[in-house]
Amino acid sequence: MTNKEQFVKFMTECGVLTFGDFTLKSGRKAPYFINTGNYRTGAQLAKLGGFYADCITENGLSADVLFGPAYKGIPLAVCAAQAIYGKYGVEVGYCFDRKEAKDHGEGGDFVGTKLKNGDNVIIIEDVMTSGKALREVLPKLRQAADINIAGMVITVDRMERALEGDLSAVQSAKRDFGVDVYSIVNINDIIAAIESGAVPGEEYLDAMKKYRADYGVEY
Repeated sequence: MTNKEQFVKFMTECGVLTFGDFTLKSGRKAPYFINTGNYRTGAQLAKLGGFYADCITENGLSADVLFGPAYKGIPLAVCAAQAIYGKYGVEVGYCFDRKEAKDHGEGGDFVGTKLKNGDNVIIIEDVMTSGKALREVLPKLRQAADINIAGMVITVDRMERALEGDLSAVQSAKRDFGVDVYSIVNINDIIAAIESGAVPGEEYLDAMKKYRADYGVEY
C-alpha cells in the first residue's frame, strides 16, 4: 500500500473521510465529506503528525516555525512539529494565534515560538475550502515579523472550483498571496484508493467521478 493509500485508509478508519450524500456549506451535493474534527485521540494525532512530516520532507520544505491557525490548526501544528523531530530529527518551533489578543500577562496575539525577522514559516491546516483562514492570518503573521511563508500544508486538496471563478482554493492561494499549498492527498488519490481496494466505497465511485467532472479543476 502506498503512503497516499495509507493516509486515505487512515482517514476512513478515523471517521474523518466518509462517503454518502452530503450537502456542503457551498450548497453543492457531494458524495464524500471530510471532517477533521473526528481526530480525537493521542494515537490518531501522533499518526497524523507523521503524515504531515512526510509531506513537508518529501516536498523539500524547510521551516523555522510551523504555524497553526486557531482553532483546528493548533493541534495539527503541534503534532506535525513533534513528528518532524521524531521521524527526521529536525527541530522546529510551533505557534498559533489567539482569536482575541491577550491584554494581560505577556500579552500578544500569538502563543508558542516568537516569530522573528527572516523566519521561514509553514502554515499547517486541515482542508482548504475557500482560503478564508489564510486570508485572515497572513496579515497577522506579517505584522508580527518580516517572515517568509515557505508554504502551506493541508491534508486534502479537493481540487474543486470555487463558487466564483474557475480556480480552486489552492490555485487562488498562489495567485492572490503567492503561497504554495501542498497536500498529503488530493481527490484523485481518494478515487484511486477506492479503485485499488485500499478503502471501501466502490459503490460511490461513479458519483465521485461525476462530482469531479462537474466541479473539479486540473493542475
